[in-house]
Amino acid sequence: MAPPDPSTAELVLRGRRVVLPQGERAASIVVAGGRVRAIEPHGAEPPVGAAVVDAGERVVLPGLVDTHVHVNEPGRTGWEGFETATRAAAAGGVTTIVDMPLNSVPATVTPAALAAKRAAAGGRCRVDVGLWGGVVPGNGDRLAPLAAAGALGFKAFLVDSGVEEFPPVGEEELRVAMPILRELGLPLLVHAEDPGEISPPRAGSHEAWLRSRPPGAEVAAVERLVELCRESGAAVHVVHLSASEALPALRAAREEGLPVTAETCPHYLALAAGEIPAGATEYKCAPPIREAENRDLLWEALSEGAIDLVASDHSPCPPERKAGDFRSAWGGIASLELSLAATWTAGADRGATPADLVRWMAEGPSRLAGIGDRKGRIAPGADADLVVWNPDARFRVDRDRLHQRHPVTPYAGRELRGAVERTWVRGRLVYDRGRSDPFLGPPIGRIVTR
Repeated sequence: MAPPDPSTAELVLRGRRVVLPQGERAASIVVAGGRVRAIEPHGAEPPVGAAVVDAGERVVLPGLVDTHVHVNEPGRTGWEGFETATRAAAAGGVTTIVDMPLNSVPATVTPAALAAKRAAAGGRCRVDVGLWGGVVPGNGDRLAPLAAAGALGFKAFLVDSGVEEFPPVGEEELRVAMPILRELGLPLLVHAEDPGEISPPRAGSHEAWLRSRPPGAEVAAVERLVELCRESGAAVHVVHLSASEALPALRAAREEGLPVTAETCPHYLALAAGEIPAGATEYKCAPPIREAENRDLLWEALSEGAIDLVASDHSPCPPERKAGDFRSAWGGIASLELSLAATWTAGADRGATPADLVRWMAEGPSRLAGIGDRKGRIAPGADADLVVWNPDARFRVDRDRLHQRHPVTPYAGRELRGAVERTWVRGRLVYDRGRSDPFLGPPIGRIVTR
């Protein structure tokens, strides 16, 4: 990718703590034509006519990439939509989201459905958006056309997804899909729980919900996926890993050289089962939030690289869908705007650094989505997606100030660390926390393809 013409440089963002692929250092980022033109020494003379922004001692991050977001539009825009989801993303330092193929109606399992999704996003997005396609029974012949239409990869469920538009698949359907995806060079993302290991909860408590979806469900599913990966050669990505018991299978696959990767989520890293108040269904998700000891093991795996990335699994719904108990409430956690802060709050005391956050929440996700040539890093030729972030700022989560469509989140009332101050998308300032209206200008987000 050729760098932009230097004569068009319009912005220089300088700071003493810029997180580059080579590490954190003082630098000046020269932006032209929406991309990073050059990385210069901190005190370098800026190009004539360029606006200069000095971040001082704040940390400058590449815009984060969240590859697990349920936007739900079209069809369930009352749950969340592109306008509200991308506002939340910008406020959270996320400059690219990749939308999951389910919860919208129609589900993104045909080229026509993907076109409907693109149309729904048009003119509504504050940040850039990519789209996953879906693997469901009977749509194997549509995977290649979906890829040609712009799908970055494909998601499948091994268990009931919770919506009838996106039924689960078994080994037979995966053996059809995976060779196709191998030829396309696209990953298969899988909700990895074995339905044979899951039972209905016997009561409405989180404890009963946790017992109904034991670690063995994830272990069995991951082991089966590793076998299918070995058989087909297709890249497999395990989404929202919650059970540390599945880590040995992932480590063994990595040692074997198989293209198997995994993510975990902020709620598995920041929360623990023993801390969940009675009846607090805003904590309900699948797989469930597990014990504190399990959380510690997930952190160890993330730190060593056995878990590749962190993604939000932002899955909101209207408040009435969270009513009732852990048997009846919708299973999903809304956290897109708070993912960076939640992960940093839990990780800083464990020795995590801003460079670790970039590896887990920018570089890893962009690599999974196949857009790492221009997203998730601050480097010449990459998109000028930039975030000024104060890692030391503490704030209490106020439901009424969140930008997602509905303020239901387990983080409400919690004190978190790390505040996003400004966000640029392709060199344009889209969020400035210091303004009464922090969102600047019209929506400029684009659909991102490989």
